[in-house]
Amino acid sequence: MCEATNGPKIYTVSELTEAIQDLLEEHFDFVWIEGEISNFSAPVSGHYYMVIKDEKAQIRAVMFRLQVRYLRFLPEDGMKVIAQGRVGLYAPRGEYQIVLDYLEPVGVGALALAFEQVKEKLASQGIFDKDIKKPLPFLPKKVAVITSPTGAAVRDFLKVIRRRFANIEILIVPVRVQGDQACDDIVKALDLVNRDLDVDVIVLTRGGGSLEDLWAFNQEDLALAIRRSKIPVVSAVGHEIDLTISDLAADLRAPTPSAAAELLVAEKETLINRLDQARTRLISAMSLKIRGQADVLGHLKRRIQDPRKRLADSWMRLDELHSRIVRLIDLALRDKKKGLGAEMRALRLHSPAKKMVSIWQQLDFQRTTLVRAIQRKLREMEMNRSLLERRIIDLSPLSILKRGYSITLKLPEKRVLKDASGVEKGDQVQVLLGEGELGCRVEKVEG
Repeated sequence: MCEATNGPKIYTVSELTEAIQDLLEEHFDFVWIEGEISNFSAPVSGHYYMVIKDEKAQIRAVMFRLQVRYLRFLPEDGMKVIAQGRVGLYAPRGEYQIVLDYLEPVGVGALALAFEQVKEKLASQGIFDKDIKKPLPFLPKKVAVITSPTGAAVRDFLKVIRRRFANIEILIVPVRVQGDQACDDIVKALDLVNRDLDVDVIVLTRGGGSLEDLWAFNQEDLALAIRRSKIPVVSAVGHEIDLTISDLAADLRAPTPSAAAELLVAEKETLINRLDQARTRLISAMSLKIRGQADVLGHLKRRIQDPRKRLADSWMRLDELHSRIVRLIDLALRDKKKGLGAEMRALRLHSPAKKMVSIWQQLDFQRTTLVRAIQRKLREMEMNRSLLERRIIDLSPLSILKRGYSITLKLPEKRVLKDASGVEKGDQVQVLLGEGELGCRVEKVEG
């Protein structure tokens, strides 16, 4: 800062900027604002940059990566938000801005908005399509349950399974079902089951809770892991009114953990009753079928006659047909012999040996004619070649040079000189003679 003896105080740009920055940060170190997002950008650095505006003004805002990781939704242009932060000044550009610590949408919770954004994104990718969902086996032999081993959900699930079909083998894969690390635990558990465990079905389950409690089951990574699973996945998260992303992505959604057990396996007593009923119906149907076939057999037995009479008639018919066939064969052979004799006479008349003599004579005549024509053509071509060779030699620049002429080239570009104006005194030239060449320097130039 410079100070005149009797004049006003003079600030440097840095000093004035620093003073303004101190004032802003002292009076606006913690503020809440409401407005609409515009010019939102999220570069690879992980920071969020935006402008928050209303009808009359706007202010630049930035949220650094450390705060961004706590956001449950992705800001968008046009979104109305409430934000909290501190007002500061970015000295290199002389612009004031608000550095955000907290951001939430107006009119809808951040988690609810994030849920809708993830749901819309995955739906556009076809993650929820019904035609890619895998069918469940009718009666699985081994089931992997990914859940908290101490929660009520796994107890309800096991209770129903034991009551309905105690023979099924249940493998509990313990994971955290709530908190920031829960989603990673569940994704790793899904990959582990697919890679190392031989099971028929995977069940994801936990008890009810708020949207925040169930947030681990609303993340994109879990939905992609469910669709990546080669084993059918059943999602039974929360109560019947709760709907999560894992429910939409799973091959089957169960409203509760108990309902998942009921949907997964049929009750053993019910299966036994159905088998008994099917056995009874099968025995009854077989008995009815046997009685019907017995009636048909009796009717056929009454219609059967002595086969010897039919055999005798068949033998007589065979003898008659044999005689007719022999006569027909004799007639056909005589006709064929007559036709064969006529063909043999025609063949002798048009013998190929006779035609071959004539053809060979024609070939000899044509061969002689062709040889003479080729020889005549070759003589003509040789005469033309000799004539062209003499013309080429006469027109060759070397022939002209041998008669005492020369070609002069200007150096270094080796350009052919056609008149004396193309060189100056002292220039280097190259003179081509009939035999050999000369390197010369121009001493005198005459027009």
